[in-house]
Amino acid sequence: MEAHIEVRNLNAWYGSNQALKNINIEIPRKQVTVIMGPSGCGKTTLLKTFNRFLELNDGTRITGEVLVDGENIYAHDIDETEVRKRVGLLAQRPYPLPMSIYENVAFGMNIHQMKKDRREYKEAVKHYLEVAGLWEEVRKRLHEPATSLSIGQQQRLCLARGLAIEPEIILGDEPTSALDPISSQHIEKKLLELKSQYTTVIVTHTLRQAKRLADFAIFMYLGEVVEAGPAHDLFANPQQERTKAYLEGLF
Repeated sequence: MEAHIEVRNLNAWYGSNQALKNINIEIPRKQVTVIMGPSGCGKTTLLKTFNRFLELNDGTRITGEVLVDGENIYAHDIDETEVRKRVGLLAQRPYPLPMSIYENVAFGMNIHQMKKDRREYKEAVKHYLEVAGLWEEVRKRLHEPATSLSIGQQQRLCLARGLAIEPEIILGDEPTSALDPISSQHIEKKLLELKSQYTTVIVTHTLRQAKRLADFAIFMYLGEVVEAGPAHDLFANPQQERTKAYLEGLF
């Protein structure tokens, strides 16, 4: 297993409340890693340390290291904007920008000046809408407001917008929890298709979803990583009693 993200002695606090406790974990490259556990156990907190989104919350403090491709993203000379370009986040609810469908996908590419001319932008917008499985549904509506889309379509639009800035890693913070079952299937299918190109890390509150998606699984409880390993092994033969209890639905 080649690690894409390495977490070393990571701790995080919200004010005086310690949310992460001495986390040491490796996230495999170009696989789907699922972080699971009961509510309030630190799943989203851990996820947001991978792209430095956690520090956007007032009163947070982080110690330890998060290495992406061997480079500590919390080092003093690291540009957090570049980190967030390399490590994209698909949020729990879609947040389309208050502009057209086309402008949503092109937004990040414009900010980072990734294309030379209008033709290249048009081709790129089409490509990433196709990758997200949305092109055929919106090809005649590109200049309509993104908010006119259904919530499931908005989430796929946010996926296209995130992929357009060419990240290495996709983070998903319960990315289907606000969606209907059909839209959830669309997103799950796309994430599985994309794992040959991207390292994907997903927080889920649904054990069934974890079993459908995970190549590698992490079980957290009360801010600690209790157990981690290849998903098949962890689900079939958990080594820790707390993992067994969680998988059996006891908490």
